[in-house]
Amino acid sequence: MSGTKSGGHADDPFQEGGGSLLRQPKAVWATAGASVVAFMGIGLVDPILPSIARGLHASDSQVSLLFTSYFLITAFAMLVTGFVSSRIGGRRTLLAGLALVVVFAALSGMSGSVGELVGFRAGWGLGNALFVSTSLAVIVGAAAGGSAAAILLYESALGLGMACGPLLGAILGDMKWRYPFFGTAVLMAIGFVAITAFLKEQPRPARKTSLLDPLRALGHGGLASAAVAAFFYNYAFFTVLAFTPFVLDMSPYSSGGVFFAWGVLLAVFSVLVAPRLQHRFGSLKVLGGSLLLLAADLLVLGYGDHTTAVVCTVLSGAFIGLNNTVFTELALGVSDAPRPVASAGYNFVRWFAAAAAPFLAPRIEEWTDLHVPFVVAAAAAVAGAGIVAVRRRALTIEAAELEPRHTAQDGVSAFAN
Repeated sequence: MSGTKSGGHADDPFQEGGGSLLRQPKAVWATAGASVVAFMGIGLVDPILPSIARGLHASDSQVSLLFTSYFLITAFAMLVTGFVSSRIGGRRTLLAGLALVVVFAALSGMSGSVGELVGFRAGWGLGNALFVSTSLAVIVGAAAGGSAAAILLYESALGLGMACGPLLGAILGDMKWRYPFFGTAVLMAIGFVAITAFLKEQPRPARKTSLLDPLRALGHGGLASAAVAAFFYNYAFFTVLAFTPFVLDMSPYSSGGVFFAWGVLLAVFSVLVAPRLQHRFGSLKVLGGSLLLLAADLLVLGYGDHTTAVVCTVLSGAFIGLNNTVFTELALGVSDAPRPVASAGYNFVRWFAAAAAPFLAPRIEEWTDLHVPFVVAAAAAVAGAGIVAVRRRALTIEAAELEPRHTAQDGVSAFAN
């Protein structure tokens, strides 16, 4: 095994410098709770996509635009969030994001057409981008003691939200497809009140971030390579998240159960397994192997029977959890740009794939057959692995086979940023 880990993140995540996972101020718990709901919103619509299509008399490809509009706005918002938070402060940025989510989630539930719903999801994506891009930095800044326990709390909130989002969508959506949107608006409103009451404004960064800083950071070859590889990986990821519910064609409860199990695996492998594998094998080996395994899983998913498709959908959560964590670690350490700036540039590139996959996968099915979207997604995962292999020198020289390391300045998480 390689040398000892810095920061104690994997070795003793529950204690660092007197900090404890559970002994945190109310401000930390308020922000973490709102983070759970924010991440729930990403997979919330998964179990109810077929129900939305029926309720609004829309095609599968039209309904899939709920993801496309959400993540297209998220991609562009990556250039704005640092600009905003460095000027108005973390607390106000969080509250602005929460307010936007409350408004647009409620409007989504009142939509009379799929076009309206797609538009309101875009506004929701802007609010969520403002919130999640700032929440980790706020949690770590407000945490008692060291940063490791606070970061673990945030990553646990991420995993819990990704797992519970489909479950909440299934429970409320089984009654009516509109209810999950209203439920999210209520929960985020509670989060808004809690943060208003418990979170004090934190010091603003010494240097204000410009809108072009993230794009300039992409001039670094290693960061650009990581971003392009993550672009192809995200195409595969969001083919699973946005297209598979139509393929499984299950009731909201059944689909919610499948994606709950998927989210649990994603959380476990992201928070617990990935750091250990990185410590033993190095980031690039773990990343390349996980991408190839994801590609194989997608091929079996696309050509297997229904039971096989369910198993492979759940299993993909493990590979996605690994990839999310390792890609983020790599993007944060591969260049000399400030970490929030490097993260914004990296995410600006990769979130375009999250917008493209939900749009293209149903159309590829319409043009060909049910299997081909998964073949394309598998090819995208292989392309990502190929870029990691070909650009290994650029990635390794700067990253030095990164061991996982997080600081209060990261301002990002393994998934959301």
